[in-house]
Amino acid sequence: MTKTKAFFFTITFLAVIFGVKAQSKSTETGFTSLFNGTNLEGWVGNKESYKAQDGMIVIDPQGGGGGNLYTEKEYGNFILHFEFKLTPGANNGLGIHAPLEGDAAYVGKELQILDNTADKYAELEVYQYHGSVYGVIPAKRGFLNPVGEWNQQTVIVNHPKIQVIVNGTTILEGDYLEASKDGTLDHKDHPGLERSSGHIGFLGHGDVVYFKDIRIKEL
Repeated sequence: MTKTKAFFFTITFLAVIFGVKAQSKSTETGFTSLFNGTNLEGWVGNKESYKAQDGMIVIDPQGGGGGNLYTEKEYGNFILHFEFKLTPGANNGLGIHAPLEGDAAYVGKELQILDNTADKYAELEVYQYHGSVYGVIPAKRGFLNPVGEWNQQTVIVNHPKIQVIVNGTTILEGDYLEASKDGTLDHKDHPGLERSSGHIGFLGHGDVVYFKDIRIKEL
């Protein structure tokens, strides 16, 4: 084989390989994208703080300071994939089975999205760190990428069981009804634990956080 033919063979081979990888992610069997990369069509809530920018959903504190952004559609059991990037000290949350009104951490369920390494969070309760079912089940720590790098997260919900996987490691797995049968860790009422469906949302606290590649498979 000549050098020229070998060169074009190598380029073609690489193009095919990378093309397959890119396609496999976008056409993953049974998954539907929740974010079109261009605008917030399909979402409701605070569209001043949350903006579509460069293929990401970005929380801009200048747009109102936080608030919540929810899917228009309600979901029950599902597998949710998304990527997120934190800024120093960032605090957000992933709401599931939530109504559109009220504090999703109690009337639905909230999974923490948090910069665990920030000094100001050094003395939080165990159920307040990243990936925890807020107030109910604590997640393992130490599996987030350094602040400023992208993280991959998968949330699998099969009411009342839940699993959270961050960067390939399961950091939480449990049954939130079983975990709360003798009372919750934060000693508060969480009526939303009984809910088996509702909206999925990002729960802002005025910090800059980036999200992309948000896709879901209903079970």
